[in-house]
Order: sequence, then structure tokens, then C-alpha cells
Amino acid sequence: MRLSLPKIATAVVLSASGGFADGDHAADMHDAVTSPADNTKVADFDILAAHAHRNGNVVTFHMTTNGIAGASKPASTGSVGGSDVWSYVWPTSLDPSAVGFEGGTGILAMAATSHPDFDDTPLFDENGDGDPANDGLEWHSHWVVLTPTEECGPGALAVRDIPDGTNPKLPATWPGFPIFLDSPGFTPLFDGPEIKVNAGFANDVELSDVAYDGVTSALRVNVNVHAPLLCVTDVFDIASGNLSLPGKVK
Repeated sequence: MRLSLPKIATAVVLSASGGFADGDHAADMHDAVTSPADNTKVADFDILAAHAHRNGNVVTFHMTTNGIAGASKPASTGSVGGSDVWSYVWPTSLDPSAVGFEGGTGILAMAATSHPDFDDTPLFDENGDGDPANDGLEWHSHWVVLTPTEECGPGALAVRDIPDGTNPKLPATWPGFPIFLDSPGFTPLFDGPEIKVNAGFANDVELSDVAYDGVTSALRVNVNVHAPLLCVTDVFDIASGNLSLPGKVK
């Protein structure tokens, strides 16, 4: 399945949880976006429920899956070009300026990703070995800005490129890649079938009633490592089934 422009342009996604105690998974929430199990899909990317809520300026994103969330990771290809990125993604209806990107530039999304062939979180040492530059395989968080990119395929999306000679506004924790990618350091947490990310926002960002859904997907680095740098290549599952954004952040 490809994440197509007609669907994503009218629907943006955000998902969440408030903790991992019994009864607090996304599937336990009465207002969660739910999805039937599909045993033809990889279980840990088969979404059963997505939910989002906030406490002040912190939004908790979470999903319940049909397997052990985070259990599957992409295999190394030995090079950055052509390498895979697997992800739990929450596109949102927030403007990219909400987290420090140039405004009006695309679809702001929270993503938890794993990719063994490169590291894009230079400020953080996710595996705790003293080297912050070898942690790409470990699940970590990003803000990304998605934009329709026909070079990735008809109706496909990519993480927005930064063309040579341009200087768009970027978050302070931008890792230096020539795309609209931020590495804020929010640690993805796992509890059996559940993945959870707590994301902090500035106090002046309006977070009430943000529409949400849940998506699992794969992206791929261009084999030549040039524009478009990072394309969405596959969508494993969509919580609502049609990106209709039936949920609201409360």
C-alpha cells in the first residue's frame, strides 16, 4: 500500500498514550481509533488501536499492535543509499512551525524509527556505549515534515528536502541532514504490544482537538542519496483504514 496524496492531503495523523499500566494501552481507551487484526500483516506493525491525549504542553502518542511493538527492525544493507527506515508514524494537523520548522511547508509528523545503516540523532547515545554516532538501529524519535513528491511515485510522500542555497527555519535539534527532520530526543517506550512517545511542545502551541490516526510504514533513502532523499515506500497499516482522522487529542 502506498500513502497517497489524495488521502494524506485531507487527513493528518497524530496518536498517543498516557502510560503502560494495565488498562492504559491505546486499545483500552474508549475514544481510541481502532482497527481489526489482520493476520496477513507483520504483527508488530498491525495496528489494533491508536490514541492521543495531552497533559498541558505534553502530548502522549501511542499505539497498540497485534504483536510485540518494536520487535522487527530493518536489515542492514551496508550503505546509506538504498537503506530502509521502518517507522511508527503520527502525522498531525499542526503546522510545522509548531516545533520550529518553516511554517506552511507540509504535514508535521511524529515518527519512531529504526534504521541500521546511519545515525541521525547526533546529540543522543541511545545504546549507551559512549558513541552517539552508531545508534540508528535503536528506536528513536523524529519530527518530520512530509510533502507530496512525485519522484517517489504517483501520489507518494517524502520527507521534505532542503534544496541547496536555501535556508528554511529549522528546529534547534535539526541533525544536519538536508531534509525537514528534527531529532528532539523523545524516547520511544515499549510495553508488549504498545509503543508510546511523550512529546513536549512550547506553551504557546495550541494542542486542543488536534485530529489524529495511526500509521505504520517504511521509508527508503534514495540509492544515490540525493533529492528526494527519503521517500515513503510502503504503508503497513492505517488505524482508521482510510486516514479519515476520527480521533481528537483531548
